[in-house]
Amino acid sequence: MKRVITVAAAQLGPIQKAEGRDVVVARLVRLLEQAHHRGAQVVVFPELALTTFFPRWYVEDLDEADAWFEPSLPSPATQPVFDAIRRLGLTCYLGYGEIAHEADETGVVRKRRFNTAVVIAPSGEIVLKYRKVHLPGHKEFSTVRKVQHLEKRYFEVGNLGFPVVRAPVGGVDVNLGTLICNDRRWPEAWRELGLQQVELVMLGYNTPAVNQENRGFEANHLRNFHSQLSIQAGCYQNATFGVGVAKAGNEDGFELMGHSIIVNPQGEIMAMATSCADELVVADCDLAMCELGRTTIFNFAQHRRLEAYARIATQTGSTEPPVWQPAR
Repeated sequence: MKRVITVAAAQLGPIQKAEGRDVVVARLVRLLEQAHHRGAQVVVFPELALTTFFPRWYVEDLDEADAWFEPSLPSPATQPVFDAIRRLGLTCYLGYGEIAHEADETGVVRKRRFNTAVVIAPSGEIVLKYRKVHLPGHKEFSTVRKVQHLEKRYFEVGNLGFPVVRAPVGGVDVNLGTLICNDRRWPEAWRELGLQQVELVMLGYNTPAVNQENRGFEANHLRNFHSQLSIQAGCYQNATFGVGVAKAGNEDGFELMGHSIIVNPQGEIMAMATSCADELVVADCDLAMCELGRTTIFNFAQHRRLEAYARIATQTGSTEPPVWQPAR
């Protein structure tokens, strides 16, 4: 039996700080309906798809930021999304700010905040939850930055690892995995999923079109190139399809990247958004392409050499190499 699924990248235009959750949810439902009309079985929304990218705003008391988070899913505000998913028979990736009352590393139960994505089955059940691991930015208000990037203030590092689950999508069982935004730039994250034979990586992000704090590292014209490069390399090196979905346009005075893409296991871009608004791009994914990659050049069992990779799992910061000395 051919294993082909149709996936949709549901790019969102800007969500302004003053925009109500009801307005955003209505936009999500419209995109779900469009995806169903176009034959999609999987719909991927961006990171923090229910709100503006609030880590650009500083709040002294984190409890004052609770309105940007969801204490549960579905919540009364998000119930229409779940209703549409069930009504239309779709599988959906949804990124959001999560409040969880659970034990921390010391065993103390407290309010915790995560940058989270879930995969919702056509039944409305959550089949996979992932919490963002690679948090960029800083924790305290910076007086030298033009734009704040306070993800380390609002979120804790994800504590669920990099899960993959095999779940039915349109009558086909598919190995589903997720990443969020900055995770896409870290090959270790992709390899964690690849080692679980992932076939579809769903990835949402809210990336600025201009890096105002680059200090010369990244020219503006390279922003989108680096984003796409990371996704294409991750898909190729782990023999998986990937759906990278952005927010786009001018959000509260800040331009977001857009250019959402669907990528195949050869690293090729199959479809790309071209607007700065709510936009749906759709592609058919033949999952046999994943099997081909996993059994040839990226046959991990045959070619990986764990004994040579000790630094990857034991070292964080880089170290200087020894200095070569000429023979006397």
